[in-house]
Amino acid sequence: MSTSVGLGDDDSSVVAGVPRSRIVVASMVGTSIEFYDFYIYATAAVSVFPHLFFPKGNETTALLASLATFGIAFVARPVGSIVFGHFGDRIGRKATLVGSLLTMGIATFLIGLLPTYHQVGLVAPALLALMRFCQGLGLGGEWSGAALLATETAEPGKRAWAAMWPQLGAPIGFIGANGLFLIMTLLLGHDNSDPDLSSAFLQWGWRIPFLLSAIMVIIGLYVRLKLEETPVFAKAVAEGKKVKTPLAEVFRTSWRQLIIGTFVMLATYTLFYIMTTWVLSFGTGKTPAEGGHGAGFQYSDFLVLQLIAVLFFAAAVPLAGWLADRYGRRSTLLVVTAAIMVFGLCFQLLLSGDGMGSGRMLFFLIVGMLLMGLTFGPQSAILPELFPTNVRYTGSGIAYNVSSILGAAVAPFIATWLATTYGVGWVGIYLLVAASTTFVALLVVKETRDRALDEV
Repeated sequence: MSTSVGLGDDDSSVVAGVPRSRIVVASMVGTSIEFYDFYIYATAAVSVFPHLFFPKGNETTALLASLATFGIAFVARPVGSIVFGHFGDRIGRKATLVGSLLTMGIATFLIGLLPTYHQVGLVAPALLALMRFCQGLGLGGEWSGAALLATETAEPGKRAWAAMWPQLGAPIGFIGANGLFLIMTLLLGHDNSDPDLSSAFLQWGWRIPFLLSAIMVIIGLYVRLKLEETPVFAKAVAEGKKVKTPLAEVFRTSWRQLIIGTFVMLATYTLFYIMTTWVLSFGTGKTPAEGGHGAGFQYSDFLVLQLIAVLFFAAAVPLAGWLADRYGRRSTLLVVTAAIMVFGLCFQLLLSGDGMGSGRMLFFLIVGMLLMGLTFGPQSAILPELFPTNVRYTGSGIAYNVSSILGAAVAPFIATWLATTYGVGWVGIYLLVAASTTFVALLVVKETRDRALDEV
């Protein structure tokens, strides 16, 4: 049966009375906002929070403490996937997406209002950790809902292409977050290697990206409140296929898919947070000649390199969607994952040595971001396709977010420890191990391209 069941309109540009363009925008704008919120925290975890919320001890200890709070959100994300997944499979995709967006948005806005350690002591990092946990709850329910909104309204044979739209939210959010931080540091002045606590940026400028997220949330709510329920979910409701406890049902009927889906995402997550969070701390850290373990770039200069590289990430996402529809999700991801393994072996060659120029660093960032787009693009198609409609929100969300603990929560922390203890080559070995695990999971999984979502 076609995945377009229930459309009720010969015009493929309309789904259940809603223009397909609105569905594209709604699925993409939400994840753009969510990833923007997530990235401004990731950037601040390296450039701001070690100085304002964790000032005691040496620089490495403060950075590791800051990255530990960064990882709290990943612990919260599976909880969010269970909570929002329950309502997404019980009451529908639309209302649940609104709830997840508000949870994430309010927490991010409040981070911009928090007092610092110098003002309230240990209360400051405690509040920061709480807001970070709430961010994780929201994102835990956001991604799977956006992916289902896209896949469950897709045209036959174009599901991966439709599913790549919410994935584009990641580079869009990255550009928005890091671009705004770049503007703030250039206007107000900030040197991450030698921070001035009295500078305007550390006094108040860092708060602006968090506070401005409120505007984006309002726009996202406006778009999403105008949506209708997806035809696939509406059909499941009409046929009485809803379950009272989606969490129990998914563990009873789809536990194998949960395990496979979790490890299918592992390489993506590990690569993602090595290329966004860890590399920022490495790139702007002091060089070995200066007594550090980094590359010694100025903060603003490195942000420019990251913003250039993320354009390749954005370009690779639609390419990956097209490839996944043409050649299959499994085949596409196997090739890309093998390329990630090779990339991991090149870290020592690309990142070691004194006097690293911007050209070599930019090449490293571009290759990593290209691979990121190619592996990230098909994930919003393959994970939902593993689960039946009545537990799809819960199942895909749990797999996606449990993988975030294994592949992302600890990635910046482990990579920082490996780089400072054994050298950057071991960060690549860490990525190689994660990618090898994903490669095995992909060998086990069956191709899902030709499955109709109401027949899985």
